[in-house]
Amino acid sequence: MSEALVQFVAQAQPWFGNAGVVGGLLGGGIGILGGIYGTSVGVLVPRGRGRGFVMGFTWALLGLGIALLAAGLTALATGQPYGVWYSLLLPGAIATLLMSVFTPLVRVLYRQAEHRRLEAEEFRRG
Repeated sequence: MSEALVQFVAQAQPWFGNAGVVGGLLGGGIGILGGIYGTSVGVLVPRGRGRGFVMGFTWALLGLGIALLAAGLTALATGQPYGVWYSLLLPGAIATLLMSVFTPLVRVLYRQAEHRRLEAEEFRRG
């Protein structure tokens, strides 16, 4: 590692003062958004409704997770205190992991709902 980088990391000031509050707000915020997302998926997807909203919400949460994950890794690499990088890294990692799993799953569920709709329509015709 270059001497300038070592000196920069050694002089790094914490990005925010009360890491517990920031971590709690980020974690709680991600949790609330996850609850809204789960409810939306549970109510709208089986009916085949709200595809744009649900998929947009999925991509937004994935983007937020990736951004928090990147910020947490940057904080870790620049020598930020534990409370700073952990407050960013944990909710980012959880959101990224979960949305990476749910994105293809929600697409499959929407395809199944469309298939059920087409079968019901065919059944009604005769």
